[in-house]
Amino acid sequence: MTLLEKIKEIYKQDRFATKVTGVELVDVGKNYAKTKMVISPDHRNVVGQVMGGAIFTVADFAFAVASNIGAPETISTDSHIVFMNAAKGDTLYAEAECLKAGRRTCTFCIHVKDNLGINVAQMTMMGLRVSDNYIIDPAECQFN
Repeated sequence: MTLLEKIKEIYKQDRFATKVTGVELVDVGKNYAKTKMVISPDHRNVVGQVMGGAIFTVADFAFAVASNIGAPETISTDSHIVFMNAAKGDTLYAEAECLKAGRRTCTFCIHVKDNLGINVAQMTMMGLRVSDNYIIDPAECQFN
């Protein structure tokens, strides 16, 4: 089983993101994760645009994975999202990249684009390392 497959199996437990909204994990790396969500009619608001909560969810899930791979259990403590453009494509992608990975806190920037390359949103999230336990053991995190 690859590391990506193992992480996908573990994060199936995040049922709101994976089951309710259909977010999928696409790629992982050290302090990095990429997620995607195929846009369905259920993700749209009354005016036909992708709902802000759906955009937030695809970004939040990318943060959750990226901040916990090989790091102590981490939860979000603060987030700021800027909605830049309406999605025109049929799929959203979120890429979480680490700006700071400290012993007790971390900060990530998450870029959300659609499959046409349109910048849909940008989120900054801060996390707190809440325990010394690991969801994914650092010894198992071998990245190229």
